[in-house]
Amino acid sequence: MLRTTVAATALATALAGVTPGVVHAGKQDDTMRVALAEEILNLDYNYTTKREYIIMAELTDATLFDLDPETQKYNPAVAAEWEWIDDTTLDVTLREGVKFHDGSDLTAEDVAYTYNWIVSDESEAQAKGTIGRWLDNVEVTGDLSLRFNLKSVYPLVLRDMAQRVKLRPEGAYETDDGSIDENAMAIDLVGAGPYRVVSFEPGQEVVLERFEEYWGDAPAIENVVVRNLPDIGTQQAELMSGGVDWMFKVPLDLAESLGETPLATHLSGPDLRVGFLVLDAAGYTDENGPLTNVKVRQAVNHALNREEMAEYLIGGSAEAIHTPCHPAQFGCTEDIPAYPYDPEAAKALLKEAGYGDGFPMELWAYRDKPAAEAVAADLEAVGIDVNLRYVKLASLNQARAQQEIPAYFGTWGSGGTADTAAIARVHFAGDSDRNLSGDEDLTEIVLAAEQTADAEKRMALYEEALTTIAEQAYWAPLFSYSQNYLVSPELDFPLSPDGLPRLDDASWK
Repeated sequence: MLRTTVAATALATALAGVTPGVVHAGKQDDTMRVALAEEILNLDYNYTTKREYIIMAELTDATLFDLDPETQKYNPAVAAEWEWIDDTTLDVTLREGVKFHDGSDLTAEDVAYTYNWIVSDESEAQAKGTIGRWLDNVEVTGDLSLRFNLKSVYPLVLRDMAQRVKLRPEGAYETDDGSIDENAMAIDLVGAGPYRVVSFEPGQEVVLERFEEYWGDAPAIENVVVRNLPDIGTQQAELMSGGVDWMFKVPLDLAESLGETPLATHLSGPDLRVGFLVLDAAGYTDENGPLTNVKVRQAVNHALNREEMAEYLIGGSAEAIHTPCHPAQFGCTEDIPAYPYDPEAAKALLKEAGYGDGFPMELWAYRDKPAAEAVAADLEAVGIDVNLRYVKLASLNQARAQQEIPAYFGTWGSGGTADTAAIARVHFAGDSDRNLSGDEDLTEIVLAAEQTADAEKRMALYEEALTTIAEQAYWAPLFSYSQNYLVSPELDFPLSPDGLPRLDDASWK
C-alpha cells in the first residue's frame, strides 16, 4: 500500500502543470537532457569511482581498449594493435589521428605519461588501486608505440585498460612551475571521447557537445546536458514537462506508473549489481559469536526468501541468486551448494548449533530499505532477534573499517565488469574490511585466479573458491538487480546487457 501511495503521489506531482500534447525540447534542438541524482563534482574519472562518473567518462573520455557489452570482449580503441611479448610484457601500437579536445594529437608520450603518473608515488588517483597491482612502468618505443612492463602475470590487463584509465595529455597534472595539481582535470577536462565539455558548474550542470574530430563513430545526438537533480519527484516532473529526457535508478513502482503515461517510456534492463548479506564468520565483532558457527550461517541462508525479494522488491529482470557473484560474470559457476528457502531447515540448524531459542543480531544496511526490512523479517521468523540499523553509506563504511559490524546487507556492481575477479578480490581476499571470512586459504585461491592467464585454470580456481564460500556460508547471496529508466518517448535508448548506461548510443526516434 505504501509503495502504491508513493507512486501515485509522484505521478500527481509530475503531471502538475503539464500541458497535454507538450513537445519535448530535446529533439527540436538536438540536445538530450539527462537527470542524475548524484552530484557531479569532478569530471576526471581517474580520480573518481561512482557509477555516475563512469557514465560521464563514457561520454568525454577515451581508453586504449573498449568493452563490447554484448560479447564481453575487449576490442581496440585508441590502441590499434597489441602483442604479448611474454607473460609480463605487452607492446601496444596506437591508431593514427586521435585528438584530444584541445586539438592536440594523442601520442605515445601522452599514454605513457598517463599510466606512469597514475602508478607514481605522488599520485593519489583512484585508478591507482587497480592499475598499481600489476603495472610497473610504461616505456615509449616510438611516436605511436609503447611497452607495458608488468609486475607479475595478470589476466585482466585489457579489462583495466578499457575501463579504469582515461587518457590525458602529457603533463596534465603539472602546473607551469612544475608543481603537481591532482585536480587539474577535475573542472577543465581535456579528454578524447565523443563529447567535449562546453561548461561545468559542479553539483549543478555539465554541458557537452559532440566532438567533431572524434576518432571513432560519431554519436547521433549533438548536445548533452547533464543536470544534478537529487529529488526523484523533481526529476519526474521535469521529464513530464520536457525539461529532462532521461533518468535512471528509478524505483520500480514509480517507473511502471509513470511509464504508463504518454509522456514517458519505462525501460527495464539487466544490471551486474548483486545484493547479499555479509556475515562475520571470522568473529571480528565477537570471537565466539553465533555467526562464527557455520550451521548458524547456513541457517541464515535457508531463512531468506530470495525469490520473493527479487520479484516484488527489485522487479524487472532481477533474479534470485545463490552465488557470491553475478551469474553473467566469467568464473561465476552456479554449480555450487545452494540454500533454498526453508524456514524449518533454518530452525533445525539453529537448534543443532545450540541456538534453538535464537540470538540477537545487529544487521546494518544503507540502501534499498524495503529489501533490508524483508531480510530482517525473514530472520525474525526463524527466531533471530534482529536489530536493523539503517544508516548512511559513510557510517557503514566507517563502522566496517573498525570491525564493528556483525552482518550487513550490501550490494556490488563490479564496475560493470563481467568477471568474478571484480567482486571476489574485494570481498574474499586479503585484509579488505569487506572480507569477513577470515579464511586465509580462500584468499590464496582468489589471488591465484588473478595470477594466471590460463582461462581454464581461472575457471577451476573460481569454482574452488565459490564452492568454499557456499559450503562455509560466508555470504547469504540474495538477488541480481534490474535497472529502471524513464525516458522521453522521442528518445531511442538501447540497453546494454552489463547494465552500464551508454548515453552516446542514444538517438532520436
